[in-house]
Amino acid sequence: MSGDHHHDQTHEHDDHHGHEHGHDDHHHHDDHHHHDDHDDHHHHDAESVGVAVVTVSSSRTLDSDPSGDYIAGAFEGADHEVVARELVPDDFEAIRGAVDDLIARSDVDAVVTTGGTGVTPDDVTPEAVSDLLGTELPGFGELFRTLSYEEVGTRTVGSRATAGIADGVPVFCLPGSENAARLGVEAIILPEVGHLVGLATRD
Repeated sequence: MSGDHHHDQTHEHDDHHGHEHGHDDHHHHDDHHHHDDHDDHHHHDAESVGVAVVTVSSSRTLDSDPSGDYIAGAFEGADHEVVARELVPDDFEAIRGAVDDLIARSDVDAVVTTGGTGVTPDDVTPEAVSDLLGTELPGFGELFRTLSYEEVGTRTVGSRATAGIADGVPVFCLPGSENAARLGVEAIILPEVGHLVGLATRD
């Protein structure tokens, strides 16, 4: 992601305003001050991000990839740009190499993978990506499985959806089913990706 980000200075307390309106107004002023801090925290949010979509599958092709199609369409529909679309087999080195190449690109602000997060022997996406993550985001997997429980019940324990920051680029690893991709993108990634990108690249 290009461009420098500048952290706004916190608004100074207006003592004159506090003395003029008394204790109750001082309390309300503190509330306003809190909201200013909150707004400043979101000052760095990226309105539009460049997303790379990686499908991990040894059987699909880009012409038969409903999960990848959904993810790409959802980001484009939210006014983000899909700058790369790739398909790699269920292979540790192939997955790691593809994600590593993508996070090094200047036009890639975030990476979303779909597939390879289960518990079969060839599900190695979390292992392949974890080597690249400087910062893990455990809340992503925790929230995904909490929401997934409402749809699939205890079967969600077999999902190893994960996320983290790799060299300033948020990386989200979703399961391969279209329903799971929809849940992760609509409920978690789209609401938070601009905020996470902004924070991850903040000077």
